[in-house]
Amino acid sequence: MQEQIERESIAITVKAARLTGGVLAKVFTVVLRKIQKECNSAKTPHGKQPVKKLMNHNCATNTIPLEGDRGLFNRVARKWNVDYSFHKTGKDKYLLLFKSGQADAITAAFSEYTARYMKRQRDKRPPLMERVKKAVERVTEQRKQHRERAQNRGAWRDER
Repeated sequence: MQEQIERESIAITVKAARLTGGVLAKVFTVVLRKIQKECNSAKTPHGKQPVKKLMNHNCATNTIPLEGDRGLFNRVARKWNVDYSFHKTGKDKYLLLFKSGQADAITAAFSEYTARYMKRQRDKRPPLMERVKKAVERVTEQRKQHRERAQNRGAWRDER
């Protein structure tokens, strides 16, 4: 019990001619700011982050080349609570950097990402302009066939 009290207590020393409520309030605000600053600096960011912040975690990192949809990977990685970063190497080509300690989680996230990506590619419909062009071709083909039939009917009637 004594150790817990020692861990949770804070000792503050103040040098003042007269200790008033205003001086005490200023001391507490300064102490509170210092505690919050130390607490924020001690926290490491999680999830997607810049490469510099990921390297500041003081742990080894691994890389995986990634081509495709980064947004889809972001959704999957958030689900698996992985610390990662992207480094662009070319058009739609990235290096995925992550902590070595999270290799199992990143493997699971990457396998789910590839399954979703492949399903999306399989279900992908052709672009709208392609569908419009095909529809126009079908209509023109039907018109040609209709004209040919009409001409054949006229020729057949003339032969009688």
